[in-house]
Amino acid sequence: MQRQHHTLSIEVNGRNREVQVESHEFLLDVLRERLNLTGAKRSCDVQVCGACTVLVDGRAVSSCTYLAVDADGKKILTIEGLASDDELHPLQEAFIEHAGFQCGFCTSGMILTAKALLDDNPAPSRSEVKAYLGGNICRCTGYRTIVESILAAAERL
Repeated sequence: MQRQHHTLSIEVNGRNREVQVESHEFLLDVLRERLNLTGAKRSCDVQVCGACTVLVDGRAVSSCTYLAVDADGKKILTIEGLASDDELHPLQEAFIEHAGFQCGFCTSGMILTAKALLDDNPAPSRSEVKAYLGGNICRCTGYRTIVESILAAAERL
């Protein structure tokens, strides 16, 4: 079988990029292996843990199952692009101040999922935050500090 190659024109963290991909490649692999953006992590490969979460056109997606060819023409935000001008995003600051992470493995996915939530709903309730994080797993924190971090960031934004 002949492999099909595609040239993607994507915007990653505000920078226009062209990347050659094969039709079966996932966005996570392209980000990590071709663009050296390693904040999104490989973990479950079945959309249940959230460690690979990135934003595609502002929507949180599991990049481990999102075909790279489907990102053509879209804007992608990874954790590496969230801070600007050497200043952390309020979500990143809140996660530090409220100890919203321990080992850090899930943190980039949690923060990007929270960004998508706050972009849609700038003043979520505690229960709305918990529901929105339903696709993100943390094995360290017990989620209390993560929810507190997101609510604190919402107040700043």
